[in-house]
Amino acid sequence: MHSIPRIHEYSTKDLVAESAAARLLLLLADEAPGRNAVHLSITGGSLGTRIWSEVAASTLVNTVPWDKVHIWWSDERFLEAGDAERNAQQTFDAFFGAGPIPRGNIHVMGSATDYDHQDEAASAYADELRTFAQPGESSPRFMVSLLGMGPDGHLASLFPGREEILSSVDGVMGISDSPKPPPERVTMTLPMINRSERIWFLVSGSDKREAFRRLTSRLDGAMTPETLRDTPAVGARGEFETLYLVSRDASGN
Repeated sequence: MHSIPRIHEYSTKDLVAESAAARLLLLLADEAPGRNAVHLSITGGSLGTRIWSEVAASTLVNTVPWDKVHIWWSDERFLEAGDAERNAQQTFDAFFGAGPIPRGNIHVMGSATDYDHQDEAASAYADELRTFAQPGESSPRFMVSLLGMGPDGHLASLFPGREEILSSVDGVMGISDSPKPPPERVTMTLPMINRSERIWFLVSGSDKREAFRRLTSRLDGAMTPETLRDTPAVGARGEFETLYLVSRDASGN
């Protein structure tokens, strides 16, 4: 059973990032002390990266026991290590590089420097996730998954019109011939993404307006293969909470 999605609208992209950062810091400060470990699944993109700049600048940053926090990525571009287009590199530059999270708690998807093929990187990441999972499970349960949505309605590296969004595998897969460059990527499948207590979508930009309209029109309907192929982002639902933090230019209001 998954949560009923809710929408919170903000006047600007900056306010989306500030709100998401504040929500995350307050949740971590409240929840992390009572847990042995906290697992977050995060995204890339300008807005996904901006959150970590806001976290770094916040006076709340020191209220979190960061040694308990583990960071995972829902997808990554299969490029050379250190490439500025890699999601991990962008967030290291924004916060993780000089931040308080122990390096051993930051779980980066393998690069083209480390592996010959994206499928090898996907298999290695699935193995790493499994080492933090309960017996018989594929991954730890994520306290929060931060996700973005593309102008075409994709999430992670699961794109419209393709079969990957329909995979029943609870794991990680390599992507070839991605419609968005670079063509080779590594991504969590939808079942793994949905192993989340909370899913927070971060949506901004007028180029997202049509995809967001499609998504909101389908939130109350059946989750059919056609719906998922059309707008993959509609398939992501948190167990306790699903939030869309959206700027006005993306919502069209």
